[in-house]
Amino acid sequence: MKTVLATTAAILAFTVPTRAASVSELDTNGDGMVTNDELKIVNPEITDETFAAMDTNGGGSLDDEELSAADQ
Repeated sequence: MKTVLATTAAILAFTVPTRAASVSELDTNGDGMVTNDELKIVNPEITDETFAAMDTNGGGSLDDEELSAADQ
């Protein structure tokens, strides 16, 4: 489990935008969440696996809390 967490942290460190972005900055359809496609607009390197790791509640999109956690 620690290996998975360390690997995920390393992946996120290199794939999330270098500046913390908020949902309002990334949400192109105005639903208050950030989808994988919306995130790929600012960072095309994001993989489906990385997005799934960021989506901690498994809802299929990211909220401000999940974006903030990924940037830490």
